[in-house]
Amino acid sequence: MSRLNECFSEHLQGKFALLDFPNYSNVGDSAIWLGALTLFRSLAGADPAYVSAFHNLDDAALRSAVPEGPIFLIGGGSFGDIWNHHQNFREGVIARFTDRPVIQLPQSIHYNDPARIAQTARIIAAHPNFTLLVRDVPSLELAQKYFDCPVHLCPDSALAIGATRGAAPSMDVLAMLRTDKEGAGVAQVPAGIPVDDWLDEDINAVRRAKAAGAIRAWTALSPSAARARSYEAAARHRVERGFRQLSQGRAIVTDRLHVHILSLLLGRPHAVLDNYYGKIGRFLDAFTGASPLVYRAADLDDAIAWAREAARNRQAA
Repeated sequence: MSRLNECFSEHLQGKFALLDFPNYSNVGDSAIWLGALTLFRSLAGADPAYVSAFHNLDDAALRSAVPEGPIFLIGGGSFGDIWNHHQNFREGVIARFTDRPVIQLPQSIHYNDPARIAQTARIIAAHPNFTLLVRDVPSLELAQKYFDCPVHLCPDSALAIGATRGAAPSMDVLAMLRTDKEGAGVAQVPAGIPVDDWLDEDINAVRRAKAAGAIRAWTALSPSAARARSYEAAARHRVERGFRQLSQGRAIVTDRLHVHILSLLLGRPHAVLDNYYGKIGRFLDAFTGASPLVYRAADLDDAIAWAREAARNRQAA
């Protein structure tokens, strides 16, 4: 946490904005948003004066709410050319807001196309006060090689959520495996091991959470405050769903970085397989790999075997 505090605190000054809210079902990105809010409140005693998702940023409204202060771009694993809509949004903000600091919160970086690196580099070079935080050493090295800006190694902000108690487990091993384009294509999970991901959600429940959050901001008489509270409520709803999912297993098998992080916060043992470009292993190398709760599996069979043994040990304890 001390490194997270250092990374955030040096950029907090007056009013600020937080952009690129994850307005979709992925629990991990909502955990990043909640962690960032936790850090802002603990370090500055303040919430962002303006928030937006990638599809509803209003430049004029941002400038009105935050005339001079910094813009924070939410962290995650979207810096590069895998998730182009987020990268396009990010580069647009950097290009249009050269009159104030822009801080990219901790990201993993991955590009498939060298030409896209050059495009990002040109946009960053034109900004006089852009700072890039990254959450693994290969991302740090790539950024230092290509980008003309300060670059710092920093943990994922979801860790700021802090330890939490989960419900009693209802199964020995739960496999939480990616079903999106970052998946590494793991082998067939053995029969008897429940398999899940955390991309499915009850959209009506999320809408109710957003509405309740907006209502709690009614005294501010501010559309911006209502949006911020609705976003926070949706993120909290999703993260609570993720904790409930993970709590089902005495031990977890996963290829998701934030299943790893939330499992740490729950105190659940878990075996990790990497995504297709090594994102989880890189983060473990930088920050969390020494935890006795995590095991780096060679393959799915190895992960399942370790998780079964960890579950037996937990049940016997």
